[in-house]
Amino acid sequence: MKILEKFPDTITIILVITLLFIGLTWIIPSGEFDRTIANGTEKIIAGSYKSVQASPQGIKAFLEAPIKGFISASQIIAFVFLVGGAFSIINMTGAINAGLFNVIEFSHKRPKHKIFIVPFLIVLFSFAGATFGMSEEILIFILITVPMAKAMGYDAIVGAAIPIVGTGVGFGGAFSNPFTIGIAQGIAQIPIFSGMEYRIFVWFILTTCACFVITHYAIKIGKDPKKSLLFGIADEKENSNLETSDFKLDTARKIILYALFTTILILIYGVSNYNWYINEIAALFLALAIFVSIVYRMSISKAIDAFVLGAKDMMTAALVIGLAKGLLIITQEGKIIDTILNSIVSITQNTPKAVSAECIFFFQSFLNFFIPSGSGQASLTMPIIIPICDASEISRQMAVLTFQLGDGFTNLIIPTSGVTMGALSLAKIPYSKWFKWMLPRMVVFLIASMLLILPPLYLFNW
Repeated sequence: MKILEKFPDTITIILVITLLFIGLTWIIPSGEFDRTIANGTEKIIAGSYKSVQASPQGIKAFLEAPIKGFISASQIIAFVFLVGGAFSIINMTGAINAGLFNVIEFSHKRPKHKIFIVPFLIVLFSFAGATFGMSEEILIFILITVPMAKAMGYDAIVGAAIPIVGTGVGFGGAFSNPFTIGIAQGIAQIPIFSGMEYRIFVWFILTTCACFVITHYAIKIGKDPKKSLLFGIADEKENSNLETSDFKLDTARKIILYALFTTILILIYGVSNYNWYINEIAALFLALAIFVSIVYRMSISKAIDAFVLGAKDMMTAALVIGLAKGLLIITQEGKIIDTILNSIVSITQNTPKAVSAECIFFFQSFLNFFIPSGSGQASLTMPIIIPICDASEISRQMAVLTFQLGDGFTNLIIPTSGVTMGALSLAKIPYSKWFKWMLPRMVVFLIASMLLILPPLYLFNW
C-alpha cells in the first residue's frame, strides 16, 4: 500500500486513465450490437453482435475528450455550481453550523450515544439510495457531513463515507430504485418492483455491513486520531471552530434549518413521485437560497458575493466530473464497450447456475468501470443478460439482482465515477487515501454480495 502514498492528484489520475483507454482502443477489437428504441429507452438486440471497422483513438481524441466530457456532463456540472452557490448562502447564515454544534453538544453530554449518530445517518442515506436512487444529490450533503464528522472528533473520510458509502449500498441493495430496478425489470418483462421482500433483506444486510465498517473506523480514530489515514494532512490539522464561535440557534437560524429539512423532504417526494432530476433539484435549492437570504435579512450584494464564492469552491469538483465523463466518451467512440460486453456471453454459457450468476455479477462490476450510470448499464446489458440467465435456468429476478449488485458497489472506488470523485474533491480527500481506506471495505461488500446471490438459486424460487 505504500505506493498509494505517492499517488498523483485526482485530475492527473483521470488524464492517465484517459490515455490508457486510448491505448485499449488500439488493442480491443471494435464491435457493435444492433440497437432498438423501445419506450424511449435504447436496448441491445441479443445475438446481434458483429465486428466493425476499427476506430482507434489518438492524440486528437485525448485533447477533445475534456470538452466533450464537459458538454456531456454540462447539466450536472451546472448543478454543482448552482447548488454550491446556494449552500454558500445558507452557510453564510451560520444555521448549519449552529445545528451541528447542537448535535456535537449532544454527543459531548451523552458520549455513549455519540457513535449512534454515524450509523443513523448511514441508514438514512442508504434508504434514499434504495428508494428513489439518490446519487448526484450526495454532493449537497458532503458540505454538511464532513464538517460535522470533523467537529465530532472523526476525520473527513468518515464524513464523506456517510453519504458516499451509505448511498452506494442503498443503490446496490435497492428495492424500489426507479433508475436501476425499474428499468432493469421493465427490460426483463417482470412486474416493476416485484420481488421486493428479498431485496429488502439484501438491503438490510448490506446497510448493516456499511454501518459496521464505517462506525468501526470512526471509533478507532475517535480513540486515537493518529490512526486516521488523513492524519498530518493540512486540512485535517485545522480544528473546527464550532466550539469557539457564536453558534446560537436563534429564531432565524431555526427557521432556516426547518426550511432546509423541508426542502429535503420535498426533494424526496418530487424524485419519488414526479421523477424530478437535476433541473428541478437545482431550482429547489435556488428557491431555498432566496428564502434564506430573505429570512436572514441578507443584502442582495452580500447574497450574490456568497453565491459566487460557493460556486468557486465547486471548480475542482466540476473539473473532475467533466474529465471523468470525457474518458468514458473515448471508449464509446473507440467502439470497445460492446466487445467487452459480448465476451461475457461466451464465458457464462454452459456453466452451473451459481457460476453463471457470479460471473454476471463480476462482469457487471467490471463494466461499471466504463459505464458508471446505473440506468445506462441496465439498458445496455439487460437485453444480453436475460437470455443468458434463461439458458442457465436462472430466474429473471436473479438477473436483475446480479445487475444491481454489480452496478452498485464499484462506483464507490472507481476513478471513473464522476459523483464519487466529485464528492472526494469537495471533501478534500486525496483519491489515494480514499482508495486505501475503501479497498478492504469493498472486499466486504463484494463477499456479502456473492453470498446474497446464492439463496434465491437454491433455497427458494424467486
